[in-house]
This record gives sequence, C-alpha cells and structure tokens, in this order.
Amino acid sequence: MGAGRQTPARAGAGAMRIGAPTEVKRDEYRVALTPAGVRELVDAGHEVFVQSGAGDGSAIQDDAYLAQGATIVPDAATVFGEATLIVKVKEPQPEEVARLEPRHTLFTYLHLAADETLTRRLMESGATCVAYETVEDARGRLPLLAPMSEVAGKIATQAGAFMLEKPLGGRGILLGGVPGVAAANVLVIGGGVVGMNAAFIALGMEASVFVFDRNIDRLRELDIAFGGRADTCFASTLEIEERLPWADLVIGAVLVHGARAPHVITRAQLSEMKRQAVLVDVSIDQGGCFETSHPTTHSDPTYEVDGITHYCVANMPGAVPITSTYALTNATMPYVLHLASAGVRAAVADNPGLKLGVNIAAGEVTYHPVAEAVGVAHTAVDEALAAVAA
Repeated sequence: MGAGRQTPARAGAGAMRIGAPTEVKRDEYRVALTPAGVRELVDAGHEVFVQSGAGDGSAIQDDAYLAQGATIVPDAATVFGEATLIVKVKEPQPEEVARLEPRHTLFTYLHLAADETLTRRLMESGATCVAYETVEDARGRLPLLAPMSEVAGKIATQAGAFMLEKPLGGRGILLGGVPGVAAANVLVIGGGVVGMNAAFIALGMEASVFVFDRNIDRLRELDIAFGGRADTCFASTLEIEERLPWADLVIGAVLVHGARAPHVITRAQLSEMKRQAVLVDVSIDQGGCFETSHPTTHSDPTYEVDGITHYCVANMPGAVPITSTYALTNATMPYVLHLASAGVRAAVADNPGLKLGVNIAAGEVTYHPVAEAVGVAHTAVDEALAAVAA
C-alpha cells in the first residue's frame, strides 16, 4: 500500500471525529474526502471515519484511506454515530437527515433556497448546517462553489452539443459547423464562473457565442478573457428575447448568492425559439433559471417542453467524479481542518466568510436569502450558535 500510516493516530484533547459517508443521491459518484484529506486531518490529531466504498465512484479504494489513518466503517449509520463533523458532497437525502442530531455539524452543498422541505427537516434535526455554496472569501467570491462551477460550465457545453444531435432529439446541428456551413449559435446567460467556462468550451468547439450579464465591468473582463472572440451582451429582458430566435443552444448560468435563481426565459418565450433547440440549466440546484426547468438525472437527463429540449441535471459535476472529487476537496480541505480543529463557533468567529456558510443552527435559519426563499424567520448566526456547543 506504500508509505503511510496504517492505523489512525491517537486522538488528543480537543480532537474532532470526522465522518465521510457514501453519497446516496442518484447518479452521484463523488466523495467528500480523499486520502490526502484524511492524512491532513489525522496528522492534525483528528479521527476520520470513512464508509466502506465511499470512494469507489471516484476510483479511491478503502485501502488508500486506511493507509493514511482512516477507520473504515461498514455503513452510514456508523459514520453518523461515530462522527461529530459530517462532510458530504450533495445535500442530505431523507435517510441521512434522519441520522442528524444536534451534536452534528454538517458541511456540504445544501442549496436550501429551492427546497423548503429539506430546510425544515434540517431545522428539526438541530444540527448545524454549513453550506459550501454560501462560504465567501475576503473578496466576496465563492471559493467552494467555484471548482464545481468550472466543471459544470464545461459539462454544460459538452452536454448541449451532444443533445443537439438528431438521435438525441436535437436539431441535428454540429456546434462548430464546417467550412461552408455556419456554426451553431450559443447563448450563455450569466457571465460568472459557470458562464465563462461554458463559453470557453463553446469557443473551443468553434461555435458562435454570445455571453450575457448585467454587470458591465464583468462584460469588459470577459471580452478581454475571450480575446474578442465572443459577443458580450447586456442581459436585459429584451436583448435576451431578441436573441432567442437565433439560438441553437442556451446555457443558463445565473447565480444569486444562496438565493433562488430568477427566471430569465419564460415558457411563453419558448415559442420564439427554433424547434429542437436545447436549453441547459446549470442553475437548477437553485431552482432553475428557466420557467420550464425541473431537476433531471444523468440516467434520464432531458425532457421536452413546447418542442424545446431541456437538460437540467442537478449534479452535473457528478458525471466526472475523478476530476470533480479532487477539485472540490482541494478547495474544502482548509475549511474542514479549521472546523475540526477549532469547532464551529470558534471557526466562524475566526473567518467571517465561513460564517456566511452557516445556513442553519440550533433549529434556526441563519442565512437571510434562504429564510426569505422558504418563508421562515431569519436568526443571526451568532445568536443561533450561542446555543451550539463549541
């Protein structure tokens, strides 16, 4: 098995017990800890419990975790029973929510603004729930969302190009065209990390690309980044509407930090589009940015509304788990270490950006956009955490 610790290091005073269960959401193959992460945590004096087979989907075998000091346990019930800090990738499924207790801190993607039922069940659990997607850095960026946004943006264009093929129900057009035949027109709505990466791939495939955003400074940055190869457009309702009849592929990449995504294309506007054009909604985790969007899976990724193909897979990066797992854990590991070493109350006191990640604590919603979206009262983070053991 190579060099590495064969048994867990002895936990000292103040050590945390961290658990990584196998993801159970359909078509999810990522895992929240890699062997490198286990090594970091164990070297810091913590105990790590990994469910047997948790890394299989990302080509990480149990022996690799064992070699770095993890304890392999047989099932999720044992992970939740042994650990205080639970690290995951996707939002907890009902059987996982049922295992949460007030002593737990859950650190994962949550996307609660689009899921009132999950929000209320997590409130009832009493657990402290910290969302990757609302943690901010000192510049107001989203460091734990960014790596998956990069992956999702690239997948969005790949998937859209594939779904444009006639056997898949598309128009039957090649994204980049060929000499003598025009390339497809790709509209990317949202110029953030997802949109930029989606546009880069579309440009690489030689499509005609239009990127929309409401931030003029961001459009200037994108114009420079693309070397003028993409058209940048102000995302007014009229501008989008006037471009829709030209579009073969539309990628929705709209993000409002922690809040439900606004609709940028209505059902009525679908009638303006070419038949069998494709919509890819990367905002689906936050409720979707097309009025006609609803979540789909990798096993059954598309459906049709009014002759328009919709691709709305809610965990796009899960299709490439080897890339995604390492990209995600590279970003989350410093935060996991901080939470484990300091405890949630001290960690968020040390890091204001991490405090923004606390969505639920002591049965209260502590992130205002989530409270507003699901219709519950908002409680200040410090007030809620005062009821949580350090």
